[in-house]
Formats: sequence, C-alpha cells, structure tokens
Amino acid sequence: MRRKVLQTIREYEMLRPGDRVTVGFSGGADSTALLYLLWQLREQLQIAVAACHINHQLRGQESQRDEDFVRAFCGQHGIPLTVERIDAAQGAQRAGESVETYSRAARYHLLERAAGPQGKIATAHTMDDNAETVIMRMIRGTGLKGLGAIAPVSGNVIRPMLLVNRQEVEKFLLAWGL
Repeated sequence: MRRKVLQTIREYEMLRPGDRVTVGFSGGADSTALLYLLWQLREQLQIAVAACHINHQLRGQESQRDEDFVRAFCGQHGIPLTVERIDAAQGAQRAGESVETYSRAARYHLLERAAGPQGKIATAHTMDDNAETVIMRMIRGTGLKGLGAIAPVSGNVIRPMLLVNRQEVEKFLLAWGL
C-alpha cells in the first residue's frame, strides 16, 4: 500500500515539501489507513499532517464511538484534529436536500475551513470506490463524457489511495495493529 500511495502522490504531484495536508478522517478503515500512512511519511515528504472529522449524528451511539475513536487516535499520535458536530438529518430537511447531499457538502465545507486557503485535503477514496463510481454512472445512463472515474486531483483535493484496494487497506491495518 505504501508503495502505491507514494507512486500516486509522485505521479500526480499531489504534495510538495512544506505542504499541509488535512485528511478527512471518518474513523473507518480507509481513512484510518490513509491518515496513519501520511503521518508515517510526514518527514520523508516534508509535509504537515492534520485530520478533520465531522460527526453527522445520524447513527446515535455509533456516531459518538467514531468520534471518540478519532479523538483518541489523533491524540495518541499527536495529529492536530478539527471536529465538528452537525444534525445532518435536520439540516438536510431545512435545506430541502437528501441527507447524503447535505452531509457531503457539509464535509467538504469543513475540510476546506480546516485545511485553510493554501492547504491540501486528502480523502481516502480507493480503487473500489473508483470502480463503484463508474458502475453507478453507467447505471444512471451517463454518456462517455460523464463516465469518468474519480479524479486523483481536483483543485486542492487529493486522493492518494486510488491505486489501493480494500484488501490492501485491511492488510496494512493488520500489519500496524490498527
């Protein structure tokens, strides 16, 4: 996984020495692996690493457990963390949007704020997410122009794990006892 992430970072010139990268950290397997790997690589890449978590409060105690895990993980590793809690269901209702649409916009808004104007945002999209995106677009009947997969770089958003599959993520987490 490490080799593939470094290859992707270099191939798409995602990070330069002195960059500050904020990882969208849900507490799930993919984002935990990404955050831990970038934290391990921070000196080699000469970057600063931070994390950002949004608690949408959609799953009751499970949402709180995710937030608690994120706080503990970042505290244990000395990773700066920004956390925000929102009532995604109520916000979506007020906005007249689906919870998914509202939550995605809220996540990216918080990530932008946490990263700052010069910062990079890293999301843990993997090869599996990429394949799923293409399939969903095909099902929806998109034309060739709209069929494209997830972009490795979009503005200040980088996706270093696009060459990594779920099995590799799980192997990485097990190897590091995470």
